[in-house]
Amino acid sequence: MIKRSRIKLLFVLIIVILAIFFINFVFNQAEEGTKTENKVLEDKLDERGIIKSEVAEKIIEDKARTVINTISLKDFSKLAGYIHPEKGLRFTPYTHVQVAKDIVFRKNQVRDFFEDETKYFWGHYDGTGKDIKLTPAEYYEEFIYSEDFINAEEIGYNEVLSSGNMLENQFEVYEQPIIVEYYFSGFEPKYAGMDWKSLRLVFEKHENSWKLTGIIHNQWTI
Repeated sequence: MIKRSRIKLLFVLIIVILAIFFINFVFNQAEEGTKTENKVLEDKLDERGIIKSEVAEKIIEDKARTVINTISLKDFSKLAGYIHPEKGLRFTPYTHVQVAKDIVFRKNQVRDFFEDETKYFWGHYDGTGKDIKLTPAEYYEEFIYSEDFINAEEIGYNEVLSSGNMLENQFEVYEQPIIVEYYFSGFEPKYAGMDWKSLRLVFEKHENSWKLTGIIHNQWTI
């Protein structure tokens, strides 16, 4: 009986040792995996913690090209399929994103964008301070596709090509975004570049896909 008890005890000890070994193995593998993931993430981010421009371009170039083409064609029923299902699409008339004030449309509102005759309050005009009260179609002409951005002079991926005297805060407002900027440096020589304009498309990752969450219009402001 004593011998049998010892055998059982030895068997239990072996099981415990094997369990401890297995747990340590799994833990070490998980730790190595985390280190690898962190290293990969670090390689993708710049010193500001933003996805590097060259990485962002590889990730989003094709989708951004499709989206800007869809916008240029006013095909917002198709555009709705690219909208973030939870956050919707935020419209910013000038570069500074105002989370509490900027209008956010849901997918169904984007789908019916050009059929909506409601005059919304989108913010204030720079310089005059007057209310921007426009239908979505009117807003599109003034603060979305105000130029032929699909043929922009420059395209930037997570890099600011245009800047005025407004605070640039898009990388703080949006969560680890990829922002594609379509930029014209100017149109009339007599304005010496003060008539520059740009359009920024903001993408955020949702599950395993990048979704459009913001459209930021930018131009020279007083």
